[in-house]
Amino acid sequence: MDDELGVAVVIEDDADVRNLLEGVLSQAGFEVHTANDGRAGVEVVRSKQASVVTLDIGLPDIDGFEVLRRIRHFSNAYVVMLTGRTEEPDLLSALNAGADDYIAKPFRPRELRARVSAMMRRPRHEAGDPGMAAAAWSSAGSGPVPPRNDDAGHPHEPGVLQHNGLVLNHRTRTVEVDGEPLALTRSEFDLLHVLLKGGGAVCTRPDLVRAVRGDFYGQDTYISEADERAVEVHVGNLRRKLKEDQLSPRWLQTVRGVGYRLAPARRSAGA
Repeated sequence: MDDELGVAVVIEDDADVRNLLEGVLSQAGFEVHTANDGRAGVEVVRSKQASVVTLDIGLPDIDGFEVLRRIRHFSNAYVVMLTGRTEEPDLLSALNAGADDYIAKPFRPRELRARVSAMMRRPRHEAGDPGMAAAAWSSAGSGPVPPRNDDAGHPHEPGVLQHNGLVLNHRTRTVEVDGEPLALTRSEFDLLHVLLKGGGAVCTRPDLVRAVRGDFYGQDTYISEADERAVEVHVGNLRRKLKEDQLSPRWLQTVRGVGYRLAPARRSAGA
């Protein structure tokens, strides 16, 4: 990381954890501001135009899920939720509310810094929201991929993948289904991109965890059950947005006990 990353806001009621987070993010190159409750945290994020937010779930006034929902009304900052709880309902609530990552306490400072670094190598704007400009570092990461040409009538552009009426543009981080834009979170976009690139090959849950986590998760990194549950949540949300037919999916097929793969190409995109 460098010294031009912008503002990080730490929303944490535990003074020791708050000081630790402030130190880690300051050393990474952020201008750091802190808040010890949810309402104050929302206002700090708003007034300081934060790039990154670390958010504790168990705050004394309003819980972290409500804080996140309020932040998402006006900010597209990267949000990492921190909690001592790893139950699936908490994970589901965090991701559905718009969190970019979820780290259980106690955490290693190096892990937090690496995860924030991996997140910031992705474009900052939400897929499907081209009005938000990406920051300068958004060009890092994987390059364009060869297009699939199974849907007639679409231009053959570098970085464009097409399948059964769905068009994903990796350069602009946008997705269309039957010509209509589809708004996805960063993680949903990354998962869909990996599955499309696979062209029907099975992607295991650990493969998809690495796609979401970025460079921090190498081939030899331990993949936890919480990581795999997070992928399942993202895939479930992606299917809901795609309005998939569970009995005859158009795009995403489950391979029981293993992971997911792209559904076979159809003769007609509208079939």
